[in-house]
Amino acid sequence: MAKLVIPAGYAPLLNLKQTELGIKNIKDFFQANLSSELRLRRVTAPLFVESGTGINDDLNGVERAVRFPIKDMDDKSAEIVHSLAKWKRLTLADYQIKRGFGIYTDMNAIRADEELDNLHSLYVDQWDWEMVIDDSDRNIEFLKQTVRRIYAAMLRTEYLVYELFSVIQPELPYDITFIHAEELLQKYPDRDPKGREDAITEAYGAVFVMGIGAPLSNGQPHDGRAPDYDDWSTPNSDGFLGLNGDLLIWNPVLKQAVEISSMGIRVNPETLERQLRLRGELDRLSLYFHKRLMNNELPLSIGGGIGQSRLCMHYLRKAHIGEIQASLWPHEMREEAKSKGMILI
Repeated sequence: MAKLVIPAGYAPLLNLKQTELGIKNIKDFFQANLSSELRLRRVTAPLFVESGTGINDDLNGVERAVRFPIKDMDDKSAEIVHSLAKWKRLTLADYQIKRGFGIYTDMNAIRADEELDNLHSLYVDQWDWEMVIDDSDRNIEFLKQTVRRIYAAMLRTEYLVYELFSVIQPELPYDITFIHAEELLQKYPDRDPKGREDAITEAYGAVFVMGIGAPLSNGQPHDGRAPDYDDWSTPNSDGFLGLNGDLLIWNPVLKQAVEISSMGIRVNPETLERQLRLRGELDRLSLYFHKRLMNNELPLSIGGGIGQSRLCMHYLRKAHIGEIQASLWPHEMREEAKSKGMILI
């Protein structure tokens, strides 16, 4: 069910023209900084891929991809991407990118099964990025170092917004806090995962929660992860499982934690097979992507996605993602939002 939250006393700080100006400047500035920080070159990405290849992101394994037949390919089925987690790794191999360098792209997707609310839309826009590493980089310290570099680009972008619109004051802390999902569970044992995220992010402002996908001591994962891109089953230097995580920031308008990025060190052949076995999905090893990975035809990598509209929401102090991007919303949601001064594009 679609849900709308209208914060008490909410009034947009910027009009529509200022908002569009802010969106353009944020996107141009942030992607240039991200590219510089991680040494990424821009590439062109697909909107859809062929079904049955294993290239599309399966997210939590239950979301349905939007499919359509291709007339000039004997009605072969294509599907709109959910994200480009696996496609990027294929591209690193095909472009023969060297260690320490990578790619980024503007990813546009449709997630028809999304439950619509202030943060979730049918339309997804994010910067998808992937960087080549070697085996010595597959550790928690390298993951943290990469997160800090991304966060540095976020801080610089926040200052740009303040320079453009002085009515918007910087909110992000200078440093990002790291915590493993198991530590978070022990810290807030009486809360569900979302409640734990809200509590830790309100306390610190910006948090990276590590170890997403592996079962915790309560038998449940902090959140779902597909078994064939992030490595969530390898013990890290702190003794916990997982070389991935979610980057969360505190949204001062909605008063809640907002996930800006999901990222991680990617599976190698050993961890791919282990995670598929844990999920009972070894049949995926027959798919195109998985066969190439198991044959060591794909480089080791780290990568993730960074939500463009969510980042703009935060910087421009908007309460609804529909104030940033054009999408479809239930008529009742659009009308209620409009009556409260929240204009959905």
